[in-house]
Parts: sequence; structure tokens; C-alpha cells
Amino acid sequence: MKEIKSVKAPMIAGISLILMAIAAFFSYGYVHSSLVINGEPTTTLTNIQESIPLFTFGILGWVVIILLDIIVSWAFYVVLKPVHRAYSLLAAWLRLIYTAILAIAVSHLVIARNIILDSADLMQTQVMTHIQAFESIWSIGLIVFGLHLLAVGYVALKSVQIPKILSYLLVAAGISYTAVHLLHSFFPQLESTTNLLEAILSIPMFVGELGFGIWLLIKGKKLTD
Repeated sequence: MKEIKSVKAPMIAGISLILMAIAAFFSYGYVHSSLVINGEPTTTLTNIQESIPLFTFGILGWVVIILLDIIVSWAFYVVLKPVHRAYSLLAAWLRLIYTAILAIAVSHLVIARNIILDSADLMQTQVMTHIQAFESIWSIGLIVFGLHLLAVGYVALKSVQIPKILSYLLVAAGISYTAVHLLHSFFPQLESTTNLLEAILSIPMFVGELGFGIWLLIKGKKLTD
């Protein structure tokens, strides 16, 4: 049974990461970005009111991401444990902590939706407060996610099977997530600088883990041979 799990873990991790990327593109890249207008609570409220089914599907997309994150935490641990057990366990726990923070963040989207559905006297400020809480809490979670990727990258660098370019991309992605979201969370006065840095680092942030996921799906069996 253990051998079967070990063989399937790279494939499970790869498929989960690809599905997660699709869900994130939908929930954040499409739904959140098109409905939520920062600094414009009235417009945001109107957008969500007119697109409640879309907003709801966006929340469901986040739920899918949370479930997939839990699966990836386990799969990464199984895949990387033979290389370095302690750091693989650390990486798994960091991702689970990130996932818990993300779940708390998403709960604010649920609250915002319920306010819109249940309140006869809609309070646009209250709705926007919960949406901003989602963004702020998730940003803090992404600091932890960056540390997770650093741990994964460190273990990957110690593996002889994992291509070094992927390992370095994972490390770069970890540094990028941590740096960008430390600035977002604790230095809001540097917003323009942070946005520029995020734009510059967006490629390693996106390619690092997704590239590793694709490699696991195609070549990950090498790690279990």
C-alpha cells in the first residue's frame, strides 16, 4: 500500500497543482478582479449584486483550492520525504498553515455574500470591509506560502532527479512571494514599489510551483523508482 501511494503521489501532486492554477485563474484572476474595484465600494457592491451566481462560483473555486492545497501538502511530503524527511515535513506543515489562513480569508467572502443576500439595508462599507479582510489575510498567508516554497526548493536542490532549473525556480518563487507580501502586509506606504516588484516577479511566482507540478506529472515517477 505504501509503495502504491508513493508511486501515485507525484501524479496526484501534478494534477492537483494544475487544477489549482485553473481554479485560481477563475476565482481570483476573473471573478475577483472583475467584480472588486479597490477604493470604489459602491461599484463593487453593485457588481456583486448583479453577479451573485458568479461571486458564489468564485467562492466555490476557493473551496476547491483549499481542498487541493491539503492534497498537495500530503503529496509533496510523500514525494520529497526520501530526499530530506525533516524539511519535507516542515514544507508540508507550512502549506497546511497557509491553507488554514486562506480558509479564514475566504470565510470573509462568504460573510460579504451573506450580507448582500440577507440585508434589507445593504451596507456597502461593511461588504467592502470583509472583501478587504479577505485580501489582507490572504496576503499574510502568502508569506507563509513563500516559506513553504523555499523549503520545497531547498529539498529539491538536494535531489539528484529534480532538474536544478526547477529547484532554483521554486526558491525564486518562494523569495518572491515572501518579499512581495511582506511589503503588501506591513509596508502599505510602499504600494507603488510593491506593485512594480510584484509585476517583475510575477513570472517566477507563477512558473516556479506550476512548472514543478508539470514535471511531477510527466517525470515524477523518477522520484519513486
